[in-house]
Amino acid sequence: MADLIVELLCEEIPARMQERARSAFEDNLTSGLKDAGIGFDRVESLVTPRRLAVCITDLPLKQADVHEERRGPRVGSPDQAIAGFLRSVGLKSIDECETREVKGGTFYFAVIDQPGGETVDALPGIVVQSIKKLSWPKSMRWGNGQFAFVRPLHNILCIFNSWPVSGEIDLGGGVTLPFSPKTVGHRFLAPGDLLVDTISGYKDRLRKAFVMLDQVERRETIWSGAAALARKRGLTLQEDPALLNEVTGLVEWPVPLLGSIDEQFMDLPQEVLITSMRSHQKYFAVHTRDGHMAPRFVVIANIIPQDDGQAILAGNERVLRARLSDAKFFWDQDLQRRLEENVPGLSEITFHAQLGTVGDRAKRLSRLASEIGALVKDADRQACARAGLLAKADLTTGMVGEFPELQGTMGRYYALNDGEDPAVADAIADHYSPQGPGDKCPTGSVSVAVALADKLDMLVGFFAIDEKPTGSRDPYGLRRAALGIIRLILENRLRLPLVKLIEASFKLYGFRRTKVPPEVLKALLDFFADRLKVHLREQGVRHDLINAVFALKGEDDLIRIMKRVDALDEFVNSEDGVNLLTAYRRAANIVKSEERKDGRTFSALDKPGQLNLPEELALFRALEGAGVRASAHLNEEDFRGVMKTFSGLREPIDTFFEKVKVNVDAPRKRERRLRLLATFSTHLDEYVADFSKIEG
Repeated sequence: MADLIVELLCEEIPARMQERARSAFEDNLTSGLKDAGIGFDRVESLVTPRRLAVCITDLPLKQADVHEERRGPRVGSPDQAIAGFLRSVGLKSIDECETREVKGGTFYFAVIDQPGGETVDALPGIVVQSIKKLSWPKSMRWGNGQFAFVRPLHNILCIFNSWPVSGEIDLGGGVTLPFSPKTVGHRFLAPGDLLVDTISGYKDRLRKAFVMLDQVERRETIWSGAAALARKRGLTLQEDPALLNEVTGLVEWPVPLLGSIDEQFMDLPQEVLITSMRSHQKYFAVHTRDGHMAPRFVVIANIIPQDDGQAILAGNERVLRARLSDAKFFWDQDLQRRLEENVPGLSEITFHAQLGTVGDRAKRLSRLASEIGALVKDADRQACARAGLLAKADLTTGMVGEFPELQGTMGRYYALNDGEDPAVADAIADHYSPQGPGDKCPTGSVSVAVALADKLDMLVGFFAIDEKPTGSRDPYGLRRAALGIIRLILENRLRLPLVKLIEASFKLYGFRRTKVPPEVLKALLDFFADRLKVHLREQGVRHDLINAVFALKGEDDLIRIMKRVDALDEFVNSEDGVNLLTAYRRAANIVKSEERKDGRTFSALDKPGQLNLPEELALFRALEGAGVRASAHLNEEDFRGVMKTFSGLREPIDTFFEKVKVNVDAPRKRERRLRLLATFSTHLDEYVADFSKIEG
């Protein structure tokens, strides 16, 4: 058995692309080995800014022998068919084939025994294909070659069984890059060549050459080193997993250094300080023990400094000073005018060619937030309207122009500076939230109303002009908006009629049609159902139960829908529920089959009429009583009570199927019995859920 090492050395790979590339390169190599019949034991893939590496242990020195039997044409088939078969299996004469009896016929069989080749001979092709199959969001060509890669590729290390593998990749334009037994160390600290033979030797030599190959170790080293540096000064490092992952992809030998921020900038909002540092400079923010922003930052160098990092820190502090000077200028300029004065400028920003300007949107948000506020407990409608109007006003400020990620946040600061109601200021900051599963959901009544208005306005507008998400394409973030609405409603326990709010939002757009087209309303409700399924997937809630409840006519209250789903889930997992679902399907299938046969629809039976058999009358009376009791439970939103009521139908429906023949020769009797079954199905669909959508 032998080990394999493959390393691609190139110019710096963007940090955001590294993890996906590492996983893809590992998958490509292991898939290629499996396809070639080459087994292996353990796989380890590693990534740094300059290299993708895969180490695989215990590969066989030879590929497995291949034994294959392929059936050909029947004996006596035309010569053309036989010749084609021989070509496909690589044989020259039919005499090389066997004949066998198969199901009463005699057929030719080609028996192919192919001894396994040397593993080392298969590796070059596998490695080259693994490289070519890598897909990048952006790639480039260099020199005269036509080969595209994320960055110029300098070296391909390939070692098998402690020996170099001979191979090359064609870069196009007459240029090739041969495989190499060498790699290189850190670009600045140890740039010389390193000869490689074993996996352990490969890792050890790189570490001695100041390359920390393992991305997990590098991440932990960065965090622990930066935290320890801050702790020595009595400070706390701000947790920032996204920044930590990015910095891990920027350095091969991390060295944390603690820098200073000029005191003149410390009166800026801390979000401005943090954004300036993390977005542009990749610095970690530091806090005092009481939680305030400290005039310090941590930068991760990719080199061991000779002067304790003084020169590096001086350069970084100088760059940060320039950025914060710009931020302070914008801050001072923005404070010279009231936030409300920025609203007219929103009319110069196009929201969408078919949906007007951001100024138009601000007016819609003001009115829609006020309407939603009437339905949210403790929400001041005037505050909701005011917050809706000002929510986008910071888009025209200098600070947001420089730091777009601070939109909403800066609006809050400017609103507070103007003396606006704190609830209005908080709503301006919160109205974009929640933007993802991990984002905090607003809880303030005004914030909730404005956040709902913002997301609903987007959804209704884009669905109205048929700009719905398709596949993975969602340029306007409508899936995120729908999930945001679902979280706002569920986490704040809001009782909101979705359909009425959709209609109110649609009217505010001023489309030619004042009423939401049925197809648009259905598409939106289906979209919410799909997003709700995604939201509840991790909780183990069945998607078919959500579909079944959403299908109920007039059911658009998400809190009530969830109560129904919980009760339905409990019911269908009980013995009575399983049996009743079976009976429902039997009844529905009989009715549908006969409706197709007769070309008509059998409506529910509202009077016992000429139901003569006791089993017929018993089922009718049971359905009648269940409907009355279920209505009372529905009024109290006691959905478990509804389920319990209908579980009582199990006995009369089972008895009906056992004793009564539905498709009798007498037409009227047959019709009454089919209508009775239709009544049974309709009761379940109307009071409980659309049982036809429940699976299993």
